[in-house]
Amino acid sequence: MAKEFMVETSARHVHVNQETLEILFGKGYQLTEKKALSQPGQYASNERITVVGAKKEIPGVSILGPCRAFNQVELSATDARSAGIDAPVRESGDIGGSGACKLVGPAGEVELKEGAIVAKRHVHMTPKDAEEFGVKNGDIVAVLLDSGNGRKTVYGDTVIRVSEKFALAMHIDTDESNAAACGRDMKGTIVKLG
Repeated sequence: MAKEFMVETSARHVHVNQETLEILFGKGYQLTEKKALSQPGQYASNERITVVGAKKEIPGVSILGPCRAFNQVELSATDARSAGIDAPVRESGDIGGSGACKLVGPAGEVELKEGAIVAKRHVHMTPKDAEEFGVKNGDIVAVLLDSGNGRKTVYGDTVIRVSEKFALAMHIDTDESNAAACGRDMKGTIVKLG
């Protein structure tokens, strides 16, 4: 039997640097943890902001912590299109020339000239996991998701991301999750390399 891994739906969210956080929430502000995420040290915060595009606002968007060195807005393609944000499909951190938008918090707002993306689907792995799956960092694979309800789906162009800091899990956005009828206990298996 093929080795399986957890598939998680990554809903719209924002990563901010400390400077942006303080503009949005006030000088010296610190994120407060609401719940831990599957990736070690990562968490959903209690803080919510509004993401503003050319067509409309998306209120109540979660900030994930801890703060990063750069600002990044991760949306589904549906979110981006409806808000009027030109967000390309990119790996996390690849924000050069990506979509522009405005972030609005209770204390201020920040215009981002770039940073809005539709996150490329990916599988987080430790080096040990990668060895067991026969893959390496940056490999592109196809992953089978079988919800058991007649919506078996294969997602190609899935990037493998390897780090000692990761925990084994695939991340897809809400559009991809809905298309495959994913539930809370969805599992994935690699069915093709390259």
